[in-house]
This record gives sequence, C-alpha cells and structure tokens, in this order.
Amino acid sequence: MSATDTIVIGGGHNGLICATLLAKAGQQVVLVEAAETLGGLAGQREFHTGFNASVAQTLYALPKAIIDALDLPRHGFVPNVDAMTTTALSLSEPPVRLESSHLFGACEADTAAFANYKKQLATFSKALAPFWSKTMPRIGAAGLKDLLTFGQMGFNIRTMGKADMLEFFRVATLPMRDLVDEHFSGESLKAALCWDGLLGSQLAPRSPNQGVLTLLNRMAGHWEGEHSVPAGGMKIFVDALTSAATAAGVTIRTGTPVAQIVITPSEQGQHCSGVELENGEVLTSKRVISSADPKTTFLDLVGPRHLEIEFSNRIRRLRSKGYVAKLQLALSELPKFTGLDTPSGRLILAPSMDTIEFAWDAAKYGELPEHPVMDVCLPTLTTPDAAPAGQHILSANVMYIPGELKGGWTDAARDNLTAQLISQLDNYAPGIKALVLGSELLTPIDLEQQFRVTGGHWHHVEPAIDQLLMMRPTYEAAQYATPIEGLYLCGSGSHPAGDISGNPGRNAAREILS
Repeated sequence: MSATDTIVIGGGHNGLICATLLAKAGQQVVLVEAAETLGGLAGQREFHTGFNASVAQTLYALPKAIIDALDLPRHGFVPNVDAMTTTALSLSEPPVRLESSHLFGACEADTAAFANYKKQLATFSKALAPFWSKTMPRIGAAGLKDLLTFGQMGFNIRTMGKADMLEFFRVATLPMRDLVDEHFSGESLKAALCWDGLLGSQLAPRSPNQGVLTLLNRMAGHWEGEHSVPAGGMKIFVDALTSAATAAGVTIRTGTPVAQIVITPSEQGQHCSGVELENGEVLTSKRVISSADPKTTFLDLVGPRHLEIEFSNRIRRLRSKGYVAKLQLALSELPKFTGLDTPSGRLILAPSMDTIEFAWDAAKYGELPEHPVMDVCLPTLTTPDAAPAGQHILSANVMYIPGELKGGWTDAARDNLTAQLISQLDNYAPGIKALVLGSELLTPIDLEQQFRVTGGHWHHVEPAIDQLLMMRPTYEAAQYATPIEGLYLCGSGSHPAGDISGNPGRNAAREILS
C-alpha cells in the first residue's frame, strides 16, 4: 500500500495532460494505465510486421494554449505550420480540394461562396472558443464566477455584431445538411464539408442536434479545424506528452489495470480514497481522477452500490454507441488515385450527402452500409519510417459501422467488410488491391475491447445537445467533480467532448487547483 496526492486512471492524452499540470503545480501524482503503452487511440501500434500507425491519425482540435502550458516543443513536439489539404473524391465529379479558406476544382459559384462560409464559421468559433476551456456552471448556479462565465459568453456573441449574432442563433443547431445546402451545389463538396461535423458521432447530415457546434468546437484548435500530422507522426505527440509528464514528476505505471476505485465512508457520506489494482495492490490517495469513460468509471470501477439510483440510471442512459471503424492497410507502394497527382492530405470518399445518410440508416439498424463512407490519409507521406522503405500505410476512418452488428462480429463478417472496403478503395485508386500486403480492421467493438472505451465511441459519450456543456456527461458530474468526494473525471466524456484536444484534461486540473 502506498499514498500519494492524486491518482490518474488512464494514460491517454487527457490523463497525461491532467497529471502533468497537477504535478507542475506541486502535487505528487501517479498515473496508472492498463495497456503496456501510453496514448490511447493516439498511441502508435504495429498492425502488420514493420508497419506502425495510430487509430487517431491526425490532430486538429488541440489548442495552442495546451501546447504552451506543457512546453511541448521542448519535449520534441513541434506543430506543423501548414495544415493538410482535404480533397473530396467522387466517381462522378472531378476532385475538389479544400485548402484553408481556398477551394480548387469546384464550380465558380461554390468557389466564391467558400471563403465567406469559412469566414463566418471562424467568427462563430472564435466567439465560443473560450468556453471549451472553462468549467461550465452548474444548472441553477448563481455565484459570481458562474455569472461571469455566462456574461462573457453573452458578451462574445453580442460583439459579433447584430447580423452575425442572429445568424449564429439560427445555424447553431441546424442539421449539417441544411447549413451546406444553403451555400453550395457540388455534391461531393457538400459531403466533405459535412464530414467534420459528423465524424465520431451518431449523426447523419439530416440529423438535428449539434453537428454545427461540434464543427465549431473543432475549429477552436491550433489549426482552426484543419487537420495536421506532426513531423514524426502521432508517436511524436504522445512521446512529448509522456516526456512532459515525467519531467513534471509524474510516476507512470503502464500494464497496470485498475480493478476498482476504493470508496470509504466520510463525514460527507462517501470518499474516494484510492484504487485497487487487478493484481490486488492498493494505492491510496487524496483524490482519484478518471480519464476513462463515465460508464466504465461509475458502473464498473465505482459500482452502482456507491451511487444514488437516479444518478446511476442517468449514467446507464448515456448514449455511447460508436459508429466508426478503423481500417489500416500495409501497401507495397504508393497507390495512385484517379485525378490526383499524389494522394497527399486527407481524402474524403463520400460522393454525396445521401451516401452518408444511407450508410447511417443501415448502421442504426445494426446492418452494414452498402456503400460505407470514409476519410483516408497516407501517414507515410509525412512519416516514411512508419513502414519499410518504399512501402506505405493507408489509414481510414470508416463510417457508419455498427458495434452491435446483426449476427455479431464474426471473423467472416470482419473479412467480408475488409474486402468490401478494399474493393471500394479500388474504385478510386485502381490497382490498390494488388498492393495490399496486410490489413487490420477495428470495429467499434474492437475499439471497446482493446482500448477500454464503452461502445468504442470516440467521444466516450455522444456529444448531443442534452449531453453537452453543463449537462456533460450528466448533471452532478458536469464540472469534473462527482457526487463522491475526491473523485473527478477528466476524459472525453466531460466538457467540452472528445477528439485530441486535451481540453477535458486541462479543465479538470484547473478545477482541482482552483
């Protein structure tokens, strides 16, 4: 048995960021990670002999403030100045390339509309950006700090100007389809513009809810919503976080799964006094911070017996079904995509919003879509040493793939889907089938089992309007503190949501230190 100030459960990016900031403030911190490696979905792994890739293939939502707070450049992470281009591919339209506020290959009207569209979204994103890094006030809160938070939000929206303010309130909860239909005509362009409001969620283009808010959240990062691959790949980012944590004095223990969070009686009712590991060892501490998803934290590690029935029921009702699969291909050489000189940047294989919609329709009934949609990148174009010399990796996020597949995820079901996806890629890059040396398909259920994320959901909890802001993941746990004294959350299931942003980890540390 050992004692410390703080135990952090989980060595993903949020856990590492939270642990580092607490250690820099003088706390004694122990971070325990079940896997043998750190980084969670951003961690690099060998999926085929000599081929190494991450599930999280790009950065786009990481704020500059976190890069600076952890001094990540000193630890080897130097953010790329230039973001990746995004290219919308279709079998019936020429490629359309999106580069910052510029559009290439689209019709004249769409090209003219694009700059204004991006400018307006950037205005909205800038107004909301401060609130992704704040603790949201509790429902009914009336303290000075809470009133100032609401007041600043109102001030930022009001100072956009009357026209932009009214437009913001109109579009903030529009379906992504309605938003892009108002501005553009090109089908593949509209599908690509929808993509970053939908990826990782349970939404389709027609779904009313928070697609636009998700997009604005992602645009608050260092690259303003554009995607980037660090020089050296995502491994460099995780290595820098690990180095920063170690330099701050964090004790990191990998291969150390937690069996339960230890709850003891206190004057206030219940107190979190440490963790019991699966090997029987007990670590005691003043507080425990979990970067695991809320269902894992409360239902598995704490246990319903320590929770009020209404609270545990709300946790059970959280929507956390993942709909993204990961396809990794080891290729003998660089594939050639029709219409492209080089397959650099990010390629969106979603020819229309209807294609996305139909894929979602099938998945919500537990069926595989006839035409899955995906975004593709080749990380070896920027990190050639991730594969043997001259060979390449294709990494794709595939939507919408149900975790709860009718008939179950048998080996045959995985093999059939992998073959279907490679055939689909072959339509865009003829001959790619012959280049495949090996492959890996991770369905949402695989992500759940291998990375201990309920439902395999990227955001741990669906970032829907009723599970956002002061309701994320649910009230009584939406300000990082929980109903159990000494137990906190810092994972993607907390405000402001998932992606590789680090905001939940940073915000939780700030709340604990305040």
